[in-house]
Amino acid sequence: MEDYPPVFKNHSIDQHGLWIFGYGSLMWRPGFEYVERHSATLQGYHRAFCLYSHHHRGTPETPGLVLGLDQGENCLGVAFRVTQESAREVVAYLDERELIGYAYTPKLLEISLEGEMPETSRRVTAYTFVADFNHANYAGEMEISQAAKLIMDAEGVAGLNRDYLMNTVRHLEQVGSVDTKLHSLLEMIEHLTGAIEMGSGI
Repeated sequence: MEDYPPVFKNHSIDQHGLWIFGYGSLMWRPGFEYVERHSATLQGYHRAFCLYSHHHRGTPETPGLVLGLDQGENCLGVAFRVTQESAREVVAYLDERELIGYAYTPKLLEISLEGEMPETSRRVTAYTFVADFNHANYAGEMEISQAAKLIMDAEGVAGLNRDYLMNTVRHLEQVGSVDTKLHSLLEMIEHLTGAIEMGSGI
């Protein structure tokens, strides 16, 4: 499609517009206008702090970690539908936001939208970003203690790395989801924060 990234080569955007799948900061801060919003599940990928951040949530000297879609399992997130007229502009915005300085690969993947009743769920194709496993900023899934240490110490132009983690966990709670790995990570961060505030020197 003209003016769209190569991933759209064999995908047409009709009068129903385009779906966007968010699993991290896009869930609570999409940054674009949309006409529909649903909880949604992507199969075959899971949410993980597997990407180094040297700008938004860290620096080259003290890198942070941000979320990516890593292979395996499933991921509950949020799907947004944008209009056909605004789709090109939204894709350009997302590419600038997500692809500059990060280790993402844009994909069109099938997701399941959650309806009010299980039988009303439907499947659609959505634009999203998965981890680029060959990129230098791909950290993989590390031990929780190592991830907590990185997140605890990091801050970038978008704020504290631990706030990014907390916002993700809290938003997932609002949509009735518990990501046990992220909860465990947040609990460790909160323990470290409390210890430092009490002056233990940890």
